[in-house]
Amino acid sequence: MIETSPEHLEFDGLRIAFDDRVLRPRPWTVEQSLWAARLLSDLPPGRVLELCSGAGQIGLAAVRRTDRHLVCVDVDPAAIAFERRNARAAELEDRVELRQGRIDEVLTPGETFSLVIADPPWVTSAEVVRFPEDPQLAIDGGDDGLRVARECLRAIEDHLGAGGMALLQLGHVDQVGALLSLGTGSVRCLEVRQYDGGVVARLAREPGP
Repeated sequence: MIETSPEHLEFDGLRIAFDDRVLRPRPWTVEQSLWAARLLSDLPPGRVLELCSGAGQIGLAAVRRTDRHLVCVDVDPAAIAFERRNARAAELEDRVELRQGRIDEVLTPGETFSLVIADPPWVTSAEVVRFPEDPQLAIDGGDDGLRVARECLRAIEDHLGAGGMALLQLGHVDQVGALLSLGTGSVRCLEVRQYDGGVVARLAREPGP
């Protein structure tokens, strides 16, 4: 339940509510939403999955002009509460499913998605003190900054449907290569776009033999 008075900001035409328990939406991530929306016009039918979704703005903006259903996953109950509120404000609640918990606990074996949007924390634990205004849960990526990103990559490997795509947000290009080197090799990076606040990698499943 949301107990504090929230702030609001505009995000690609959506009015997004949040407070200091969740990560303040970054304006630059509108570009990730717009990229996702463009991809959806050519992807196979199916749902969209957003991992580490925070207040939900990236996924909501990605699907708002489509008829796609969105599944938002976050471990933080405060984030889930804001996702629900923001989906309702966007008149998208009928197309949004919220799942609170660890990624490997809330996704069902065998379920697939046409697009996966992943926004894991990527700051190393040692550097978290540099961002005192941000909630630690939302930015702490562990010793190498990739602890939660590895969970996201496993989910992409396991749940990306045939012909689907994934957009993975990280801090810098080197993290993309380091993360993929830890995977099974079943997905590959097609391109990485750099922005002022981070990078977004477009991933696809490796073609079969």
